[in-house]
Amino acid sequence: MSPPVAKIAPSASSTNRAKGKKPVRDDGPPFKRRKLDRPQLSATSQNTSSFAFPRGKPTPSTSTIDPELAVDFTTQETKNGESLATLRKMVFGRLEHTSSQTDPGKYLAIDCEMVGVGIDGEESSLARVSIVNYWGAVQMDEIVRQKERVVDYRTQWSGIRPSDMVRAKTFEDVQKRVAALTKDRILVGHAVHNDLKVLLLSHPGPCIRDTQHLAAKHNITGKRPALRNLVKQELSVVIQGGEHSSVTDARATMAVFRLHRKEWEKGFRPLPPPGAGASKKRKHSESDIPDELTPPGRGRKGVSSGLSTIVKRTPQTKTKAVVKDTKNNWWTTLDTRGTAPKGSMKL
Repeated sequence: MSPPVAKIAPSASSTNRAKGKKPVRDDGPPFKRRKLDRPQLSATSQNTSSFAFPRGKPTPSTSTIDPELAVDFTTQETKNGESLATLRKMVFGRLEHTSSQTDPGKYLAIDCEMVGVGIDGEESSLARVSIVNYWGAVQMDEIVRQKERVVDYRTQWSGIRPSDMVRAKTFEDVQKRVAALTKDRILVGHAVHNDLKVLLLSHPGPCIRDTQHLAAKHNITGKRPALRNLVKQELSVVIQGGEHSSVTDARATMAVFRLHRKEWEKGFRPLPPPGAGASKKRKHSESDIPDELTPPGRGRKGVSSGLSTIVKRTPQTKTKAVVKDTKNNWWTTLDTRGTAPKGSMKL
């Protein structure tokens, strides 16, 4: 017979733990649960997650600095005959224009902004067009109505929001206005071929001043410089730090062009005044119109009508006779008295 096995009684703490009760110490009062400040913990976790994993969102900056605050608008420095303070004020729209400076003038700068359409908003569609003159005065600033559903407004770059579409105009109206405004004028732009492409317009090559191409051609910067880098180098001004503005970009493009206009214009021929070529063509066409209508085949004297040919002949006199020149008739002076040599002939 095996000896009896002693049974160990379960402790109070293990019994209470099994029943879901508070654990009780064997030699003292029961354990107390520690209370946590859950609202504070949740707020801390939210802040940590938002900063640690932005998931494509821009990291919030602790301090936002206005780029205009770092610009010196009172400097007396000049460059290539242009005041840097004046150009900087023009970029940020701080200049006051006279009545004559608000006219379009000879030079116009253009810039466009796009929104995303199509699948995933990868296709670009024209959304805003801005044109300024030589002094930075706005000549045109229009929002373009979209024919397709806008997938991405690209607000962080374009600065365009859905609320801006309330005052939008049709693409055809904007296109006609741009064509009429830039006709017979020099168009200034940064990579301006992109702006003309989205507008479905063309412009004469001698009337285009592309600051991106000219800056690289004259070794001012490297190949295809960005506008913000070119403006920062030439004007010590920061643009496009946040949302873009087509008006500011057009003014900045014109400011860079004004700095180097004298040098860059040497490679282009001066343009004739507007309408000069048309007046010459008009005078020439008016002079070709006959005074009276003539029947077919009977054009004006000395002018072919296309149906007949006028031959002008000079009259010949019958009294005029042909005179023989005896000096040149050398064969008549030959001596034919003697015996003619073999192979000769008498005349």
